[in-house]
Amino acid sequence: MTDQPQQDKDSLRPVKMLGGKMIEYRYYMLGILTLIYVVNWIDRYVFAIVLEDVKQALGVGDTVMGLLTGTAFGLFYATMGIPLALLADRTRRATLITWCLGIFSVMTALCGAAVSAWQFALLRIGVGVGEAGTSPSSHSMIADLFSPKERATAMAIFAAGLNAGIFIAFFAGGWISELWGWRWVFVLAGLPGILLVFVSWFFLREPPRGHVDGYTGTGAPLAVGAVFKHLWHLKTFRHLSIAAALNSFVGYGALQWVPTYLYRSHEMSPGEIGTALAFIIGIFGGIGTFGGGILVDRLSKGDARWNVWVPAAAIIVGTPFAIVFYMTDWTAVGLAFWAIPVAASAIYLGPALSVTQGLASLKMRAMASAVMLFIINLIGLGLGPLAIGILSDLFVPYFADDSLRWALVVGSLVNLWAIFHFLMAARSVRGDLDQVAAQESRTAS
Repeated sequence: MTDQPQQDKDSLRPVKMLGGKMIEYRYYMLGILTLIYVVNWIDRYVFAIVLEDVKQALGVGDTVMGLLTGTAFGLFYATMGIPLALLADRTRRATLITWCLGIFSVMTALCGAAVSAWQFALLRIGVGVGEAGTSPSSHSMIADLFSPKERATAMAIFAAGLNAGIFIAFFAGGWISELWGWRWVFVLAGLPGILLVFVSWFFLREPPRGHVDGYTGTGAPLAVGAVFKHLWHLKTFRHLSIAAALNSFVGYGALQWVPTYLYRSHEMSPGEIGTALAFIIGIFGGIGTFGGGILVDRLSKGDARWNVWVPAAAIIVGTPFAIVFYMTDWTAVGLAFWAIPVAASAIYLGPALSVTQGLASLKMRAMASAVMLFIINLIGLGLGPLAIGILSDLFVPYFADDSLRWALVVGSLVNLWAIFHFLMAARSVRGDLDQVAAQESRTAS
């Protein structure tokens, strides 16, 4: 394996599409990467819509389900992201993405045959390992396709795959579960990714590294320790990564447990839950993710601090509406209110990834995303669903059937801590971005 991976010379040329229209390969490839990310989130969150059915089938408590939905997946997703990102910085990213896509898709389909908590845990670990290799590589490729002034929008388009994936997972998963049972939900969720492997293998191209930034350095990628040291030395990254992790702690906990909350406290059916959440998360979450990226791109042209001011403001607005959703017994009113925190909580992702790429040197971009995702997913995905499950079990003696409701309320308050770190990151973001850009310019020359 060579230090400098092969790059496709025609990765920036226009390609002829249906109707004779021409489109640059960078948008073409962004589309493929986004589709892979959509499938990523379908496979990750079909478990949420069938959580109560799986719990009954396995005969376990909420704490165990929190381990299966969050920790078993999130721990390996976070830790494996580091070595796979290191590989991405040294080899052909498009090939790595394709192989990882096949792994997590097959593992998702096999979840439909699981009969014990241990089997589910092992398969969810497999899903986490596979998905760990796609996002950092995709972020690195996007950073090599779009200039810094376009990057937050491109990252937001990619990140909107999250909302599209959850939309499909909840909507299709809810009705498939109701009609054919929860096992078929996993089997059919894995199928699109298996088919997409062939699209990725034949059509995804490897872009030249650093061309949009005008960098031509060809040195070897940096070691993991050097990347950690570089990023953690920057005050902006420290506060931004903590803020993003705390925000995702609340978001992941809610995404995994809200379907079960609606089933227990509002007596909705799986089909009704899937339909309601699909439209709320798919539409309003997509607006937050994509709209937040565009808004930040426009505002940050004059001041980079908007990259962190906007997510902080969104959390301030959204948190009270989330608490109302958890406390009300009026289902329609609660769901309408929840649309606001769903949109607000999705805004941070595009700007956070964009700033992270700006804080990274050319030779560490995939690894920089992996480090950010490691922190986000270890705390957010690894602990968020588990913490809600533990609180729900602990609250049963006090709140009985409403224990999950109160666990979600307590969990949402963690966002107050995230606001502090976003605001602290705003104090240093301009200076840190300028410092890294100046260092990279000197290295390239």
